[in-house]
Formats: sequence, C-alpha cells, structure tokens
Amino acid sequence: MNEISTFNATGTNEATVDAMPHSIEAEQQLLGAILTNNDIFDRIASVVGPQHFYDPVHARIFDCAAARLAKNALASPVTLKSYMEDDEGLAELGGGAYLVRLAASATSAFAARDYAQMIYDLAIRRQLIQVGQSISAKASKVDVSSEPKDQIVEAEQALYALAESGTAESGFQSFLRAVTDAVNVANAAYQRDGGLAGVSTGLIDLDKKLGGLHKSDLLILAGRPSMGKTSLATNIAYNIAKAYKKGILHDGTEGAVNGGVVGFYSLEMSAEQLAARILSEAAEVPSEQIRRGDMTEVEFRRFVDAAKQLESCPLFIDDTPALPISQLAARARRLKRTQGLDVLVVDYLQLVRGTGRSENRVNEISEITMGLKAIAKELQIPVIALSQLSRQVENREDKRPQLSDLRESGSIEQDADVVMFVFREEYYKEREKPGDHEMDKISIWQEEMERLRGKAEVVIGKQRHGPIGTVELSFEGRFTRFGNLVKPWQQDGGGGDVGF
Repeated sequence: MNEISTFNATGTNEATVDAMPHSIEAEQQLLGAILTNNDIFDRIASVVGPQHFYDPVHARIFDCAAARLAKNALASPVTLKSYMEDDEGLAELGGGAYLVRLAASATSAFAARDYAQMIYDLAIRRQLIQVGQSISAKASKVDVSSEPKDQIVEAEQALYALAESGTAESGFQSFLRAVTDAVNVANAAYQRDGGLAGVSTGLIDLDKKLGGLHKSDLLILAGRPSMGKTSLATNIAYNIAKAYKKGILHDGTEGAVNGGVVGFYSLEMSAEQLAARILSEAAEVPSEQIRRGDMTEVEFRRFVDAAKQLESCPLFIDDTPALPISQLAARARRLKRTQGLDVLVVDYLQLVRGTGRSENRVNEISEITMGLKAIAKELQIPVIALSQLSRQVENREDKRPQLSDLRESGSIEQDADVVMFVFREEYYKEREKPGDHEMDKISIWQEEMERLRGKAEVVIGKQRHGPIGTVELSFEGRFTRFGNLVKPWQQDGGGGDVGF
C-alpha cells in the first residue's frame, strides 16, 4: 500500500477507481493529532472508533493508542513503536518512521473533531454500500429457506441499525448535565396538559396513577372477553392522537409537545371495524346503528362532523393478521422513520407470531414480549400490548383479575413495566339475575346493578416505577367509551360523567 493515498472529489481512490469512499489523509492527520496531543482523544472518542478507519493499519494504531490512554499512559510515536514492532502492515509503511511522519502531519486540535466526523461519515457510506451489496447478493440467490419477505425485514433491520448507530453517547456525564436533563423533563411535564412526564392517556385518574405513558415502557392491558380491553385501548389511542401538537422539544429537535402519533396493530379486528368504533365514541352514535345505517339526521350530521375531525388525527392502523414479531418491529421502525411514532398499541399479544423456532407456546410468548420490550427501548416509545386472561378467573367467587391470571404469565409479568387489568363487575352481576319469583333477591340485585351501572375499574397489578392500585372509570356500553368518573363530591356543580 502507498504511504500517501489521496481521496478525490468523486469519492474514489485515485489509485483504484472502484475503491470504497475513504480519506487516508484525514485518517493520517487525526492519528497524528492524537499522538502529539493525547487530550484530543477524549474529544473524538464518542465520534469515531477503530472500526471506522478504512486502512486496517490505521485502525490498529488507533486501537493501540486507545488501549494506552485507557491505562492513563502516554501514546506517542515512541511508545507505540515498541507495541507495534511485529505489525507487518506498519513495517511495510516504514515502521516507527511512519508513526513519526503521522505526528508531523497532525491537524490542529480545533479541527480534530471535524476530521473524526468525516472519517465516521465515510465509514457509514461504506457500510451502506456493503448493505446494498448484501441485499443484492441474497436477492440474486434463489434459496427455498430465504423468502423475499424475510429478506425485506432483514434489510430494514440492517438499515435502521445503521441509521441509529453512533447516535447515543455512552460514558459518564457531569452532575450538572444530569440535573439539567431532569429539569428539562420536569419543564416538559409542566408545559404538557395535566402536568405529566409521560404522554397523557386522556383519562385523568389513570394518568395520576401512571404519570402518563413513559418512553421505553411496555404496558400490558389484560382482561377477560367483553371486559373492554380493545375499547379502552382505542379510547387511549384516539385521545393521544386527538391531542397531538407538533413543536420544538427541549433538546432542540422537532416532535410532539402534546399528544402524539399513534401506531395501532389490530390483529383481531379490521381497520374498518376499528374506525367504526372510534367514530362511534367520537360521534356518540351506537356502533350497531352505524353498521345498519340506522341514524337520525342529527346523528348522521354528528357522525360526518366526527369523521372530518378524525381525518387529521395521526392514528395509523395496521390490520394484517398473524404478524410475526420481526415484521411488527420492522413496520414500527418504518412508521417512525416516515411519519413519526410516539405510542404503539398491539391488539392483542397472543395473536402475534414468533419466529417459529420455539417448540412450545410459553417460549413463543416469551420471545414476543421480549421483542415488544425491545421495540419500546429501541424506538424510545411506550408500547401498550393487550393480553387475554386465563379462564380460571371465572371459577373464583371474586372475579377481579390478578397477575397469576395472565396466560403464560411468567414472561409477560417479567418483561412488562406496567400490568393493568380491565374489570367491569356489572358484566358478571348482570348474569347473576335471580328468578322473577324471588322478589327479595330481585330487589337486592337491582340495587347492586344500580351501584355498578356505567362503572369500570382498571386494576394496576404491577408498576415498576410507581404505585399499584385501582382506578375507577366510567363506561358507556352503547359507544364502547371509557371516561373520567365524576366523584360524589364533584356532582354539586351539576356535572355528569366526563368523556374525552
């Protein structure tokens, strides 16, 4: 290899037309700067690493210098020479004399970070080319074990990983910076409706208990059939999308200052059915009337007005059935990249497919919950996953659900940051109606039904960063709508149940 190899304007090495994008001179000058002033290493260590150097000899020189500096020892041409005497690549370039020439060609200290950024950017370009070549090679090879759909998912994962690499700086930070970040989070909470650190669900008492929906959290919303899991999830999704307001965040980037963009995986219901539910609760027209077209002129006008309002809501629905967890993650990444994504809802967990490698259902569910938690952390968003409960609830006197009722509960309970249960006692009490001839029991039953009518509970069985307990909500079955329950002491003002 030549000692000096220039990088021309077209992004190719002058000696070799087909060489990958690189700049040997930038690598030489950055290495020289580090060898003459070791303090420069701390400024560029978060930007560039040995893997970003095009010349393997330069990568080894950087690595050796980094190892020396990690031990708080001097990294200079003289000290590095003794450690790299057996390096054949360096010997070809002139051995110790090459290290001295590197020091002589050093860039100035203030320009070092710019050179480091240039080296990093060129390395990313090379990786992009390699990803493209890999995609092309796999697509060209017709293999029965490698389906095109799987190749698309792999390609998206590779590109997303490449896009995210180098964005997070690790290591120690000063207490001042940590305090500043904490104040910024508190300020964002103060500015946001309801004063929450997380995204508001639109349900006041639930927000108070959870502090909103927090980034990187996996929230499990579980319940028996007909308890209203999907209804509550759609209510929350609609509330968040309806409140969406774009602006500049405290870190200077653009994003949601209120509400958010919502992605909804509806694996059980079609997108049209889900939209009808949301329209029903927004227009206050029962969903069965919408399906039949049985509406008065006033109701139809409300229905059309609600539809117009919903047009601008950033709520995206994917109703593809039996999605594998890998595809679910890939589509979420794509949505975040193209439209933005602040909250993800999965309805429901047991309908997601694993990779097919697990031999039993428990292991498959474990793989899915781990995958959902990974999505939450990777995309820095809260993920709400709905889950079915086992039938053992029905065999108990007290039908209120608990953690042990979760199907395949071990992995779900372990991976979730929050586990919530939807419970409507009215549903069970309605099925306990005494016979018409039992007048005394009928009277007691009617009193109980009156007490429970229009009420629902969300039981928080686990919360990693907060209290557990029960939140009472209102429930309007006709519109499948949950709302904020007005307390007895709040009724003096003449208010009823507060919707959203």
